[in-house]
Amino acid sequence: MSASQTGAPGQGRPDMILLGVVAILLAVGLLMVASASIGLGERQHDNAFYFFERQIIAAVMGLGATFCMLKIPTRVWQHLGPWLAGAAILLLIVVLVPGLGRTANGSTRWLNIAGINIMQVSEPVRLMLLVYVADYAVRRNQEIRSSFFGFMKPLVIVAVAGALLLAQPDFGSAVLLVGITFTIMFLAGARLRDVAFTLGPVVLGFALLAKFSPYRMKRLTGFWDPWADPYGDGFQLTQSLIAIGSGEWTGLGLGGSVQKLFYLPEAHTDFIFAVIAEEFGLLGSLVMILLYVLLIWRAFVIARTAAGREQFFPAYIAFGLGVWLALQAAINLGVNMGVLPTKGLTLPLVSYGRSSLLVTLAALGLLMRIDLENRGIVSATRRRVNGRVAS
Repeated sequence: MSASQTGAPGQGRPDMILLGVVAILLAVGLLMVASASIGLGERQHDNAFYFFERQIIAAVMGLGATFCMLKIPTRVWQHLGPWLAGAAILLLIVVLVPGLGRTANGSTRWLNIAGINIMQVSEPVRLMLLVYVADYAVRRNQEIRSSFFGFMKPLVIVAVAGALLLAQPDFGSAVLLVGITFTIMFLAGARLRDVAFTLGPVVLGFALLAKFSPYRMKRLTGFWDPWADPYGDGFQLTQSLIAIGSGEWTGLGLGGSVQKLFYLPEAHTDFIFAVIAEEFGLLGSLVMILLYVLLIWRAFVIARTAAGREQFFPAYIAFGLGVWLALQAAINLGVNMGVLPTKGLTLPLVSYGRSSLLVTLAALGLLMRIDLENRGIVSATRRRVNGRVAS
């Protein structure tokens, strides 16, 4: 398959568009975390760059994870699929054990050992289960295509993981996991009636959870009409909309946001896009959206190229990562702009969140590995060369 067919910028070198977009988003993220968290860092920790310093450390660790993922053939991950699924379920159980899970803002999401927050477990779990579902889609492809039972088997594992996520509770991560899983299963050839028959009750279940959960209903009512209670349930959204509107065409300039200093909660995490819009305006916001479109496009191109080589495991992984990034970015942007109710999902590579940044960079390292294998720069499997085993 030629470069013109795949959209690849060149077959003898890594995907420079992908590398460039990731580098720009990471740099913008670090810059905006520093800008958005100055006031909060000064108030809470007497250090204006408290959050920025921790994000820098996470970025360095994440780049280390990217490098490691680049060195591991995708075939290795395929063999580890079932083990990763078991490890993911174990992590989700462990974080709910009193003394091991840390509760903040009503949710128990952080694994805490000896008083140190190790990770937000939903982030690595998402990647582990993506690998498992992609592996199952290859190993049991005929069952998926011909049998409802074959289609359902991996969904049982995902359902258990989703239930454990909801127990934290982490509604946004559960929705994201379900979306990625059903997309991969559909691409693997699952019958439309099986997907519809299963997905319908799942969507209904999520809707009922939202309806009969008091705090989720508060979020929904605040979303439908935030101006009805601008100092209560609608406070976050109204402040986000004020920030976005204040930016107008070109923004107030880097560091010029007023909302981040006194009004907008979670300015450096869930609502960092509102600060970007206030400081860089509509033009800056459109550039950010374009960067995510480019990132997702490259993921889908890499997936299509792998599928063209009949390397379906890396193809499902790449497509799943593209769907992951697309859904997470779309949900975060939708929340900031009042299109969707608050979900607590970060803006990939940009929002403050050490676990999110580290795992996202690791996942992008896997995507880059798939791209290198597509281009023949590295091999997907081990082979013998002069009597020795090489990758």
